Amino acid sequence: MEKAVITGMGAITPIGNDLAAFEEHLFAGRHGIVPIDRFDTEDMAAKVYAPVKDLDTEAHLSARELRRLDKFTLYGLIAAKEAAAQSGILGAVDPYRLGVNMSTGLGGIGTVLHEYDALLDKGPRRVSPMLIPKWAPNMMAGVIAIETGARGPSIAHTAACASSSVSIGEALRAIRHGYVDAVICGGGEAATQKLVTAGFQSLRAMSTSADPDRASIPFDRERSGFVMGEGGGALVLESESHARARGARILAEVSGYGLTSDASHITAPAEDGEAIDRAITDALAEAGERDETVYVNAHGTGTVKNDQVEAAAIARVFGGKALVSSTKSMTGHLLGAAGAVEAIAAVLSLHREAVPPTAGTRLLDEDVQIDVVCGGSRPARLSRAVSLSLGFGGHNACLVFDRRDA
Repeated sequence: MEKAVITGMGAITPIGNDLAAFEEHLFAGRHGIVPIDRFDTEDMAAKVYAPVKDLDTEAHLSARELRRLDKFTLYGLIAAKEAAAQSGILGAVDPYRLGVNMSTGLGGIGTVLHEYDALLDKGPRRVSPMLIPKWAPNMMAGVIAIETGARGPSIAHTAACASSSVSIGEALRAIRHGYVDAVICGGGEAATQKLVTAGFQSLRAMSTSADPDRASIPFDRERSGFVMGEGGGALVLESESHARARGARILAEVSGYGLTSDASHITAPAEDGEAIDRAITDALAEAGERDETVYVNAHGTGTVKNDQVEAAAIARVFGGKALVSSTKSMTGHLLGAAGAVEAIAAVLSLHREAVPPTAGTRLLDEDVQIDVVCGGSRPARLSRAVSLSLGFGGHNACLVFDRRDA
């Protein structure tokens, strides 16, 4: 059975508009959280967010192309182009053996809101013919396939905040079973609108802190919820035999994938955490268990219940052999794109031999019995990293990454 390796990565996030900037700010513990300036928050409890900043969109696409894309697709496309360029995969693979798995949580919600306003103000004839193509959650995968010439399977997976992790895991399976030689996989999200923020606020999932330095504080006893973020992340997964045949640089192996469902509640994690345990243990069994310290990039949203249940699951499975952090403390929560960006963070930790910090977190909750890295990056000799993603609806996805030194 084929092994799946990573040969390219790309990221556009609140802490960097390319992979290099993301890596620099990630390990420096520099967050991208600022006061909300896209809408009036006078009647809102949420006061901060984590936007993509200073993006020169015209450096990537023409004005005509930009008008045809919702921001979630734009972010995913830019990340995918960076990953493909680093990989060198384009032109080096049969187009029918190159797939695209790019996912989102909410799709083109910004376009929907804009066109609904047009409908109310000017009538149905003024609604853009691009409404449906810009709105559809699959369109990011379709646009990236068009841009790259990928003619293999092109699909979007919808699993809430676990969506892009599922896309990576399913790419692993497609490669292992010989359906494709390579897959561009990940996700994009652009849901920093007042309606979406209000919806999460009504669920009591949003941070109510107005202090950007103390708003996204996973595992902290003063945490009050997550901070909305936006962006995109993409990885090129490739069969090891194909990568070696063309002399590609191998960044890491995706060695394990576990996917389970709580079958419990539409928004809250199951109290016993059993399905999270199983997702992790399934992924580790697939990867081959090792008796060594690993880095766990936790889902770590900063909501009271998620952090409590997730920390308990990590403690049960890994005992004291896990260094844990939540990079949502810096990027905010990228919803459907979170898993891809956090997978990239996990791979970077293997190369840096360091664990990025949970920035802003100072006072660990007494219920959190795991080693949460706070205050700054921590050096660590790592050969394995794990990324966890948990989504509304009870979706639990776990990915295992192993360093490859040759």
